Amino acid sequence: MSDHRTTPEPSNGSAPKRSKGVSTRRRSGDAEQIQQTGAAAPSSGQPSTGQPSTGQPSTGKASAGKTPARDTPKGGGRPKVDPAEIDRLVDGDHHAPHSILGPHVHQGEVTLRVLRPMAERVFARVGDQRVELEHEHNGVWVGTLPGSEVTDYRLEVVYPHGVTVPADDPYRFLPTLGEVDLYLIGEGRHENLWQVLGAHVRSYDTPSGTVTGTSFAVWAPNARGVRVVGDFNGWDGRPHPMRSLGSSGVWELFVPDVGDGTVYRYEILGRDGVRRQKSDPMAFRTEVPPANASVVHTSRYTWGDEEWLARRAATEQYAAPMSTYEVHLGSWRRGRTYRELADELVAYVVEMGFTHVELLPVMEHPFGGSWGYQVSSYFAPTARLGDPDGFRALVDALHQAGIGVILDWVPAHFPKDDWALARFDGTPLYEHADPRRGEHPDWGTLIFDFGRREVRNFLVANALYWLEEFHVDGLRVDAVASMLYLDYSRGEGQWTPNEYGGRENLEAVSFLQEVNSTCYRRVPGITTIAEESTSWPGVTRPVHLGGLGFGFKWNMGWMHDSLDYLSREPIYRSFHHHQMTFSLVYSHSENFVLPLSHDEVVHGKGSLLTKMPGDRWQQLANLRAYLAFMWAHPGKQLLFMGSEFAQPQEWAESRELEWWLLDFPEHQGMRSLVRDLNAVYADAPELWATDHLPEAFAWIDANDAGNNVFSFLRYGPGGSVLACVANFAGVPHHNYRLGLPAAGRWREIVNTDAHSYTGSGVGNLGAVEALPVTWHGQPASATLTLPPLGTLWLRFDPAA
Repeated sequence: MSDHRTTPEPSNGSAPKRSKGVSTRRRSGDAEQIQQTGAAAPSSGQPSTGQPSTGQPSTGKASAGKTPARDTPKGGGRPKVDPAEIDRLVDGDHHAPHSILGPHVHQGEVTLRVLRPMAERVFARVGDQRVELEHEHNGVWVGTLPGSEVTDYRLEVVYPHGVTVPADDPYRFLPTLGEVDLYLIGEGRHENLWQVLGAHVRSYDTPSGTVTGTSFAVWAPNARGVRVVGDFNGWDGRPHPMRSLGSSGVWELFVPDVGDGTVYRYEILGRDGVRRQKSDPMAFRTEVPPANASVVHTSRYTWGDEEWLARRAATEQYAAPMSTYEVHLGSWRRGRTYRELADELVAYVVEMGFTHVELLPVMEHPFGGSWGYQVSSYFAPTARLGDPDGFRALVDALHQAGIGVILDWVPAHFPKDDWALARFDGTPLYEHADPRRGEHPDWGTLIFDFGRREVRNFLVANALYWLEEFHVDGLRVDAVASMLYLDYSRGEGQWTPNEYGGRENLEAVSFLQEVNSTCYRRVPGITTIAEESTSWPGVTRPVHLGGLGFGFKWNMGWMHDSLDYLSREPIYRSFHHHQMTFSLVYSHSENFVLPLSHDEVVHGKGSLLTKMPGDRWQQLANLRAYLAFMWAHPGKQLLFMGSEFAQPQEWAESRELEWWLLDFPEHQGMRSLVRDLNAVYADAPELWATDHLPEAFAWIDANDAGNNVFSFLRYGPGGSVLACVANFAGVPHHNYRLGLPAAGRWREIVNTDAHSYTGSGVGNLGAVEALPVTWHGQPASATLTLPPLGTLWLRFDPAA
């Protein structure tokens, strides 16, 4: 079970206000800085986590533009800096640039050093005085400011051809992370990590006006030096080396005059001596692939889903309807943006009656063919479809229409792209150092080091980020089985056992328990779903009872068994009858979702329609009967897009669904069936209110293999009951006697062979009458006509 100790609330990096002229000491790496702080405060309404090191303008008199004499400065002279140290600074191999650059008080004088390698002249403007700095060494300029304490100043930098650029000095500002933030990061317990790392636009009030810029912070504990580069400095990192904040491994810098839309990367000199440009692991926005730089972004979205969130928090997910439409946004309809999908997709899902959508990963990924499952930027929605606020608008529109949103989330592995997380600081940082635990042999990807607390913190915070910042209602965790087993897809000698000699990945188990516990504690009403394909016990058992703590688990066994049964010609199905009944042996051992997902309609597997045997009419009839059987089976249901209208072609992310098929009655009929199944399901609490209770399911006859018939009962609150009868034979069964729990009228509320679905129209004229004749161990029975390759739902009508 995870350790959720009580900790102080993260300070979000805010520096305490201090009165003018009070000396403060802050560690930056191993160097100690002594600065005089002024009384400037962050501007109202701006997110601020630091306070600039500024003072009031000096009242000393000096001629404007005249540099004070330095031959015999009072106090014994300006402090010297070793040229070799400046060379290291300019080369990006320095952990404490603020110990050299910026204003420093020494023996009653303020010495200012500025790094501007391309400048021809540099001035500091202090009030009405203009002090010219002299070139000291290798692009570093130095001068003495008037007065005996740090004052408010601005730079004027003269470049070739006389171009003069006014600028605020990045090295006059205090760190934007506070001591509590750094402590929590070091402990791996900063649940709001995205609020302090990454790029954040901030504003500060100074005596001469408001200074607006962007603070950059990145975790790279083994780097020799980190610089921020971007379109604001011509991708030349020399003017913007970052400081290391003690032993936290965090590097930080506030850069004035950098705002939203700025494209940037981190230039990291690794421990291995290799300089790499890396995208920001915490970036909120990226360039459109194949470009891969990060983009500064501040959300300005105003949400309108308060009612949805309130209802969600009060809803018990296990006892609520959950019919999920799985969607790949990029290929549902090609060329649509998030905001366009907020109109088209929402309207379609509402029309179809689904309660939720599950989105294949929207996190940024370099290769479209990965469908989003090889994530490079975990905190950024893919820029292919718009900006992050566009995605917020999509989620908001779904919520306001009454539709829940589940995201596929991939904490198991990540791609090896050199500009992303791989060997981030020149060492295996996010990935496990041992390739037997750090590389996935099947997918050619890297595996997170689940035993490293900072990596766990990164992933836990990422889960919270999507739940809190984007209001999503759940996370479907991908490839859980690959996380749980150290020998997953590995032969003898290719894996290392755990500390007890077993194959269970105990660190991954602990991580999954932590992320589930944290998400359920922080965000009321959400759910987490595991794609777990083995028999690992207790996947949906609460963490405090020794389980992994998921809300639901995909029932991969049901999916494989039922599809294998349905792929056989009806004449052979009697020999495989057990494949359709075995799932009910364990159906209540976990909280299950029945998935007919994207994985089953790709890579030569065929579409759901073409998995069915026979001619096209038989294929359609098989699929209709199967879907109705699935909707009535214990467990929540999930259907991948295109299957709702029986698309014959396999899905491919490079093309949109074959919507033109809806011009044909048979495909329109399939869509009508799915819409009606959802409508009846929503009004049938027998199928969802008691879904998780074993006593709410009972077989009528599980053993009629000779007729390929399955029949069972679903009980709802208050004793209501619904019967499901599925005939997977290619012929109708007339005068089929079915045991029922009560005598009286049973309405036929679903018949997949109805003419309206382009079936043959075989049925029971809307109702059957059950007589007090014992059959199948039930006190009553009725004689039915079962349509060929058809499923019926019957509901008892006590008022009749």
